[in-house]
Amino acid sequence: MRLTILFLTCLFAQNSVAESFTDLTYRLKASVVKVHVATKSGGHGVGTGVVVAKDLVATNCHVIANSIGVKITKFGESFTPEAVKADWAHDLCILRFQYLEMTPVVLGDSENLKYEQAIFSIGFPGGPPKPQSTQGKIKALYTMDDAQIVRTDASFVMGASGSPVFDADGKLIAISTFKSPGHGAYFYNLPVKWVKALIDAPETTSLKSDITPFWDASEEKRPYFMRVVVPYQNRHWDELKLVTDAWIKSEPSSPEALFYAGVAVENLGDFSLANQYFQRALALHPQHTATLIELGLMANRAGKTDEVEKTRLSLKEINPDLDDEFSEALKK
Repeated sequence: MRLTILFLTCLFAQNSVAESFTDLTYRLKASVVKVHVATKSGGHGVGTGVVVAKDLVATNCHVIANSIGVKITKFGESFTPEAVKADWAHDLCILRFQYLEMTPVVLGDSENLKYEQAIFSIGFPGGPPKPQSTQGKIKALYTMDDAQIVRTDASFVMGASGSPVFDADGKLIAISTFKSPGHGAYFYNLPVKWVKALIDAPETTSLKSDITPFWDASEEKRPYFMRVVVPYQNRHWDELKLVTDAWIKSEPSSPEALFYAGVAVENLGDFSLANQYFQRALALHPQHTATLIELGLMANRAGKTDEVEKTRLSLKEINPDLDDEFSEALKK
């Protein structure tokens, strides 16, 4: 853990010469707000929002959908929006205010992100009075509707929906939105590309919607990258193979689909086919860390020590922390 923190701190320092990570997060927290909603049942909900342009605050639609009242709070003051721009299917909403004297964050680029890239998020997980920051790395990127869903290992809980995710330069790259069920959850974030598109969208004053977000759809309608998680984590290899077969048919150039397909057939005993899937994944994405680790484990089981060490060096070049992760995997 200490090595991870040191590594991330160094990355942030390298990318922000004039501003320390502490100063960077302090500055950005001024643009992150708590979103409060009143529900029809008389309850109260909390989420997070971020100022993305003059008088505009982005958050998740599921935070505000079908509520009877919305406001944001910052520095002891509360503000009520005048209108909303909504992309209900993608679960992204932008609230418009009048005279919101808060500095917008800089919008980054979600199209050129890399695996193991250092990131951090700021939000209100659990509803604390002040925003909290969480550091992490990008673990996977999934193509969806002309953009990329960003999976990180920066965890979040209720209250953090709508939290901004920043790169090491403090530019907005994504919005924290949903996670997979159970232990070892995967944490997913919507791309800033969708935020940029929504800024110029038409407005409405209604918070009512009967549109289900893509991630909350029935199992068969969810994206394949969501459907592989439960069988993968529960080691249901036949089920995983069925899902990945369909995924590869739909997205033959997806390194993620090929990786999970390789894991499935490897555990079903077809090591030759698993190696083919893994090699295809690496051909598409040479720094696909999960694939490199799986190939290293296969080499270790086959007694190919040279290949194991080659894998270790490749992982260390991507991120020094991956050496520890690989070593732990070898012990299992």
